[in-house]
Amino acid sequence: MSPSGEQPAHDEPSTDAAGSTPIPAASARRSAMLFPIGNIIAMLIPVPLGIFWLGASMAVYTLNRHHPNPLVGEFTQRSAYRLYGVAGFVVVVATFFGTQLYLWLITWALSALIIIPLSIRDLLRIRRMTWMDTHGEETAR
Repeated sequence: MSPSGEQPAHDEPSTDAAGSTPIPAASARRSAMLFPIGNIIAMLIPVPLGIFWLGASMAVYTLNRHHPNPLVGEFTQRSAYRLYGVAGFVVVVATFFGTQLYLWLITWALSALIIIPLSIRDLLRIRRMTWMDTHGEETAR
């Protein structure tokens, strides 16, 4: 009930004592899963999704790295370090490939062998964790 005795409308977000809207645990969990899922899809379909994901991942990183729930930021950062590390390695090594398709395929396979299993591991960890609603600056630990 509100101070005037009226019940709030159902479509209004609830607020805590500090006046901030709590972030639901399910929302934080989905946010933490976004970068690893993007990495997996980008590795499975590298052209054109891998190329687009390199650009889109920067936006996802920017949005989720400083999420009010610090666990979202940690999972995002780990996934980003892997993706950008592999991408940087590919840029340096692939400079010498030219048009030799088999070298590109070997590089893609090695990149997928690094990123996909670690992303799946992160997704499993995210799913197994107990996530709690985040209130303001409160941490989820």
